[in-house]
Amino acid sequence: MEQLIAIIEKGQPFFNAIARNKYLKAIRDGFISVIPIIIFSSIFCLVASVPNIWGFYWPDDINNALWKCYNYSMGILAIACAATTAKHFADAQNRDLPKNNQINFISCMCAAIIGFLLLSSDTIATDAASGFNTTYLGSKGLLTAFIAAFVTGIIYKFFIKRNITVKMPEQVPPNISQTFKDIIPFSVCITVFWVFDIVFRAAFGFCFAQGVIQVFQPLFTAADGYIGLAVIYGAMSLFWFVGVHGPSIVEPAIAAALVANMTDNLAAFQAGQHASAVLTQGAQYFVVCMGGTGATLVLVFMFCFLAKSQEMRAVGKAAIVPVCFAVNEPLLFAAPIVLNPVFFVPFVFAPIANIWILKIFIDFLGMNGFMYTLPWTVPGPIGTIMGLGFQPLAFVMLALILVVDFVLYYPFFRAYDAQKCAEEAEISEEELAAKNAEKAAKLNDAFQGKADAKSVAAGAAAEAVKSDAPAASAAVATEATAVSDLNGKRVLVLCQGGGTSGLLANALAKAAKERGINLETAAEAYGNHVDMLPDFDLVVLAPQAASYLADLQKDCERVGNKCVACRGKQYIELSQNGDKSLAFVSEQLSK
Repeated sequence: MEQLIAIIEKGQPFFNAIARNKYLKAIRDGFISVIPIIIFSSIFCLVASVPNIWGFYWPDDINNALWKCYNYSMGILAIACAATTAKHFADAQNRDLPKNNQINFISCMCAAIIGFLLLSSDTIATDAASGFNTTYLGSKGLLTAFIAAFVTGIIYKFFIKRNITVKMPEQVPPNISQTFKDIIPFSVCITVFWVFDIVFRAAFGFCFAQGVIQVFQPLFTAADGYIGLAVIYGAMSLFWFVGVHGPSIVEPAIAAALVANMTDNLAAFQAGQHASAVLTQGAQYFVVCMGGTGATLVLVFMFCFLAKSQEMRAVGKAAIVPVCFAVNEPLLFAAPIVLNPVFFVPFVFAPIANIWILKIFIDFLGMNGFMYTLPWTVPGPIGTIMGLGFQPLAFVMLALILVVDFVLYYPFFRAYDAQKCAEEAEISEEELAAKNAEKAAKLNDAFQGKADAKSVAAGAAAEAVKSDAPAASAAVATEATAVSDLNGKRVLVLCQGGGTSGLLANALAKAAKERGINLETAAEAYGNHVDMLPDFDLVVLAPQAASYLADLQKDCERVGNKCVACRGKQYIELSQNGDKSLAFVSEQLSK
């Protein structure tokens, strides 16, 4: 098993290159930016539809009002996504441009929206009114939105990089000069989209967005099959297991399908048809990732109530609450699960088993697929029942999934429990009790840390992780003397979603406070850091975001601060040992 993991780890450079691809990253970040629209609109969808299950129907005026809010938000999702993707793509393009010659992302967003509308919507004109056809302005138009954003960004970069712009005298205010600077790339973008739309419609008789759907429909169908689902969610767990953030690689490729299938399921259900799509956002949130990546909900209960090892019980008790809300970093790092050969098989295959069970219930038992979107932090069992519209079969499926996950994890859990018990038998009861009390206390304290609020709940809890090679007291003392220069310094820790970054941020803050050092720390998600960089002296990338180091270096060079990336075991050790973490920061700042 360890040899298999070693082989997989050799592919990390390739996987990291994929994760930091600017096109995939723009899709991911752009899609994340519009998730509030999806969740907000689903609230109205739930209120309007769920009561129908029990035979209650809203009066027409109330029902129309509820669906109006849904249609006016979810119905223009692709328009918003064209803008947000264009913004993040422009940010990526700007890394390759001089600081004094940047793409105006606001102009880029406007051009992407107009271009998308040209490619996706027909004009509706009657004697009474006129407007846009909205068929492809929602989830069905997401792929076209991504294309429009990329074409816009490429055109803008071509003209801005070569200074093919309208230049104004130096006396003209910068904001006015910027307006004229955008005229040529903006005009070229719109002209390209306009001409392409005319040619495409003349050749095929329908809009480009419809053509994109027809081309990709076979891929969506294949991805919704047993093999496609296994590849998608097996890869996501596999990447995470070896320290590469799987969703960064997998989700951009399926983001459009996840949302479009949810919309199709809802439309089919409302039309009295079978909602047959399996690959949906709800399925990923609550079935595949029940209790977080790896479907660890059942596992944390095993740790908490079935483990004989005192250490495993301590980890389980501290991690059970966050894992119930799909925040499983405390378990992944404190057990640990990540890079632990014992848990490789269930961590990768439990999510596959879960999604296959869902597909069996949909394909053979006639259950409708997920139709409603809820926040990913809703506990998996609750999200499953609500997302499936309280169907009776949903309760049966949920029970089966929990049983299957238990069966998959239990043998490996028992093996690891026996291993930890053997280790604990070699030390005294007093030392063991002290060790477990310290670990549990650190896990609990992490949730009360001073890191950014978005990072506390997920990553800060992982502060409890200990490496198996603590420094000798003399070495610690030596490292502690090297941190006197940290007074007044500021350190920013970044990870993928603002979670795991709290792990090191809290450790640094606590160690500095105990030693009387005036060191400020913060934790944030990579992608939200650009405007924060001038306020910090050092930026540290958590393991999941290490692949972005090259891009971060370009960002830091612009403001004159330093950055560094950590690997898994190194990050765990630093987050556990206060003196080592402070010495690490001091060393990086002195380079």
